[in-house]
Amino acid sequence: MDRVHFATRHGRPTVLSYHSDIIKQRTLLKLYSPLMNQFLQRMDRILVASPNYLQTSETLKPFADKTVVVPYGLDQSAYPVVPAQKRSEWQQRVPGKFFLFVGVLRYYKGLHTLLSALEGVDYPVVILGGGPQEAELKEQAKKLQLRNVLFLGRLDDEDKACLLQLCYALVFPSHLRSEAFGISLLEASMYGKPMISCEIGTGTTYVNIDEETGLAVPPENPLALREAMRRLWEDPEQATRFGENALARFHEVFTAERMCASTVQVY
Repeated sequence: MDRVHFATRHGRPTVLSYHSDIIKQRTLLKLYSPLMNQFLQRMDRILVASPNYLQTSETLKPFADKTVVVPYGLDQSAYPVVPAQKRSEWQQRVPGKFFLFVGVLRYYKGLHTLLSALEGVDYPVVILGGGPQEAELKEQAKKLQLRNVLFLGRLDDEDKACLLQLCYALVFPSHLRSEAFGISLLEASMYGKPMISCEIGTGTTYVNIDEETGLAVPPENPLALREAMRRLWEDPEQATRFGENALARFHEVFTAERMCASTVQVY
């Protein structure tokens, strides 16, 4: 897109949605930085999804004066209504009380930390999603002899909606800045669920505010993650309050309607 922009030189105001810094491809970043910075310099406005990311992005710091925060939003009406039969089927397949992870099983999702945190405890965890790390994670769970972890693989939206309704809390242990926001956290908020995430300087702790909508822990810290899970598990009243706060914050900040209105205002 940046090369197209330079080639066309259309002279009209330009708005860019900035999703994530280059994290893993460090060699590429060194080669690409001059072009990227020139491209960002030419933008009239840059949209970013959270103030957290703006504050911690070295790439965006020089352009902070023209960067606008427009949080991502969800349209709840676009999510399927779960039939009673489907709900009953899942209630028979999963424990009555469980932590849920939703997402693609990628290197930055921190699931190796989650599995390590489960060693020696019996909190049930349901992992919804497939991806490049799936075989490796299953092997780790096998080595740790974890019998309380259920890998479901990829499922459709109706199944996902049902599991979000049934879960006790969402655990989202992403440990690298490649996780720029965390749509699964938004979905948990929309269903009024408490959350556990890691403080990585991105939108994850803009959605999940520590001690308000859930708990935030240091990344790649199994002991801290285990303690956060213990706190929620053993204090249902607190977990319920976090979930209620998450739902209220969703309607206040993260609806699709609000996102669209904020974007239109920028244009």
